[in-house]
Amino acid sequence: MDEVIAKIDDQEMLSRIERVVPFHGYLSTGAFIGLQMLEIASELLDIKENERIFVTCETLNCLPDPFQILRGCTVGNKGLKILDYDKMAVTINKGAEPGQQIKGIRIYLDATKTIKYPVFHAWYMNERKVPHEEAISELIKAGDDVYTWEFVDVPVPIKAKKDVRLCAVCGESFISKDGSDTCKGCSQ
Repeated sequence: MDEVIAKIDDQEMLSRIERVVPFHGYLSTGAFIGLQMLEIASELLDIKENERIFVTCETLNCLPDPFQILRGCTVGNKGLKILDYDKMAVTINKGAEPGQQIKGIRIYLDATKTIKYPVFHAWYMNERKVPHEEAISELIKAGDDVYTWEFVDVPVPIKAKKDVRLCAVCGESFISKDGSDTCKGCSQ
């Protein structure tokens, strides 16, 4: 992987990689895709370094990690939402007042574009086993050429008052979102 990273001239990207690797465990192709998507969104939405962003990732695999470590977007602070659609796609937006809509951007890895990069395309479409080093090498060459994006309106939810109840079955406290007296664990 050192040879691959040596091909990167952008010092900012190298700094981001150095922060992501210990968090993720290694430089995976999915984490590198997340880095590139974050870079695209930062440029197109004019996101400043200290500005809070909100991210919806459409996969659990690797992609969310750069947003967590570099931008502090976590599930716990409501900065990261995961939709487990198994798609290499994210929607990113800045903060806004609850009840409003804010301009965001949805970016996805586009298989019609990855075809121009055969090794990376084989990794993406799982046509054969491709080492991360080879896939990332092609991603470095491709830059943002393998992504498609569109601006989207993102609704900013109004924070509802918590309806805390004691479960009628187990007796533990839980937040009832639908007026139910039974927690999700006991109603399954």
